[in-house]
Amino acid sequence: MAIFEVPDELWARIQPILPVTPRRRRWPGRKRLDDRACLNGILFVLVTGITWGDLPQQLGYGSGMTCWRRLRDWQAAGVWDALHALLLAELHAACQIDWSRVVVDGSHVRAKRGIQGRRSGQARSTAAGQAPPTTC
Repeated sequence: MAIFEVPDELWARIQPILPVTPRRRRWPGRKRLDDRACLNGILFVLVTGITWGDLPQQLGYGSGMTCWRRLRDWQAAGVWDALHALLLAELHAACQIDWSRVVVDGSHVRAKRGIQGRRSGQARSTAAGQAPPTTC
């Protein structure tokens, strides 16, 4: 198994969270790529830092655009937040989280502007007034 492929134990937790997309009956088109292959492609792109368009087809993860669309759809469906909550709950139940080392940063909690929400400087006036002289 490659290092970018999701292990079976983790896949058993992720699969029930993923939204089910039914196949169209009228114009079904080509079959949808397996969700696990797309997840492996997403992980490959995010870990290696390559662009979505450079995802090698030989790996069997589908095209980069397919993986990107699946990532977008799963983000909109709340899959990542649900997976994060599930894994945190499992770790907490197993007493594997040291809550004394938890840190909150600005990416999760809104920071107020200035000191206690006040602006540090005076706002410039937009009222009509005399223009500064243009000659010395």
